[in-house]
Amino acid sequence: MFEDFYGLTGRPFQLTPDPNFYFESTTHRKALSYLGYGMAQGEGFIVITGEVGAGKSTLVAHLMQKIDHSQMTVGQIVTSNLDGEELVHVVAQAFDLDIEGHDKAGALGAIEAFLHEEARSGRRCMLVVDESQNLSVEALEELRMLSNFQLGSHPLLQTLLLGQPEFRQVLAEHPDLEQLRQRVIATHHLEPMGQDEIEPYIRHRLQCVGWDGNPEFDQRVFAELHQAAGGIPRKVNQIATRLLLLGAVEQRTRIDSAMLRAVLKEMQSDNAFPEAAPGPMPKLGPAPVSGPVKHAARADAVEEPQASPAEPLVDVIGMLAERDAQIAELQQAVIELSQAAERGREDENAALVERIDAFGRRLDEQERSVREVLAMLIEWIETGQPPRVAA
Repeated sequence: MFEDFYGLTGRPFQLTPDPNFYFESTTHRKALSYLGYGMAQGEGFIVITGEVGAGKSTLVAHLMQKIDHSQMTVGQIVTSNLDGEELVHVVAQAFDLDIEGHDKAGALGAIEAFLHEEARSGRRCMLVVDESQNLSVEALEELRMLSNFQLGSHPLLQTLLLGQPEFRQVLAEHPDLEQLRQRVIATHHLEPMGQDEIEPYIRHRLQCVGWDGNPEFDQRVFAELHQAAGGIPRKVNQIATRLLLLGAVEQRTRIDSAMLRAVLKEMQSDNAFPEAAPGPMPKLGPAPVSGPVKHAARADAVEEPQASPAEPLVDVIGMLAERDAQIAELQQAVIELSQAAERGREDENAALVERIDAFGRRLDEQERSVREVLAMLIEWIETGQPPRVAA
């Protein structure tokens, strides 16, 4: 929704990794340097760690854009809690190897044959393992064993391990991982962005989708945004998305601290910062007619009509217009009260005070209604599900 209001060509702060939005902060620049050094060695393990949302996956996606795929074959896996045998089969799948049955020895043989074939064709192989903190010690040992495959004196497989901070600790301290530690040739921990990097980060991502300066941002917003998000890129993205959504709903051309505080309060109340990225933002307009419903409870069930996100948006805009009109009336009542006081008319004073009190109550009710509809709209856009309606 806010993309249309601000004339953007896409979503600037999506939560899913996209190398086209890669921003080279100081810590990401260091990480790329370590990656470059490690890849030049062509062997062993490279380890990159960072908090959830620090940008590990985006960093790797950016790296994958840079490498020459005619010279390097890359297999990528995202791990769950795998044991050693399961991991071997997952690695085989990452390199598109078809393994009959569930035989570990057969999978290892196929992986080794594949690595030899790639080496003879002049291609190096790299395995990228995301969420490495989920791996058991047994599975990590299997990865170490895979690094033993050689063609003559040349190693055939290099591994990049990505993980959260606890993986860094396990790797450094677990007594059964000494042999793996000795094969780590480069490591870096992604730190949060500094306060001075938030503004260029925001501007960079907006410029990637055609931002022309609308909306503008008060300078205080960047420092407060850094404090609220702790410098974590994904959290910055979540807050920035809410800010732009609020700006579009309230038809603002400038994002200020008051708006940021309102967004943070709203996110705190609905327990925001989910780990998973929301689905694509629905288009405004009438809801499309859906196809056949799978796993329906009853074949004769009547499908309830779906409202459009445009409907709560219209409600909010109408409410804001009504609120503005009430504020104008309130301002006029204050002026009249001041004039009545100058004339010494007590009867007029009492009537005007009562009138102002009534305006205040109406504005409070209107503000609550706006917030409720806005929260409903945000929930719809982020989850793709129709808002919950009280019975």
